[in-house]
Amino acid sequence: MPLILRAKVIVVGDSTAGKSSLVQMFHSDGQHFPKNYSMTTGVELVVKSCMLPQTQGDQVEMYLYDCAGKDAYSDVVEKYVQKPDLCILVYDVTSEASFSRCAQWLAKLPKLGRSGAVPTALVANKSDLDNRRIVTASQGQEMAQNNGLLYFEASAKEAHGVDAPFIELAKKYAELYAERCSQMTEIASSGRA
Repeated sequence: MPLILRAKVIVVGDSTAGKSSLVQMFHSDGQHFPKNYSMTTGVELVVKSCMLPQTQGDQVEMYLYDCAGKDAYSDVVEKYVQKPDLCILVYDVTSEASFSRCAQWLAKLPKLGRSGAVPTALVANKSDLDNRRIVTASQGQEMAQNNGLLYFEASAKEAHGVDAPFIELAKKYAELYAERCSQMTEIASSGRA
């Protein structure tokens, strides 16, 4: 019988980084790229099942909380993002400010109430805009490495690299679940000895 896990995934980053586009492209299997910019006010929720590769139908049902990037909505956002299982932090490769503020987003994660580190993917979005790129791949990789994050380059507009961060986080979540199950089995069996 296939295993179905459920995970709360927060998608954060500055406004105009392309968070909503990334989420919508993942949710629609690359079929729906928003043609017009519409700023997220508060939090928008979508649900998408992510099949785990090399399993017998195991999947992670991802509850994706697409969060507003504007400080004006921070109080509203904080109500919805408590105790995330996974996090996707998105920045715009054409914006140094968007990249720099990733450190502030990372500093907020431990305050969201989840014990232990929240598995996080750092996504360099808008990689199709190479001629306007300011933040290099090596800068993004360095930030990811220094903070224990997974790193991905994506272009929501070109549907390039959109699924990878979600799939890798789903796999990580399943691994952590298996580890917790193993620990619980050990505890239970040691109590019987």
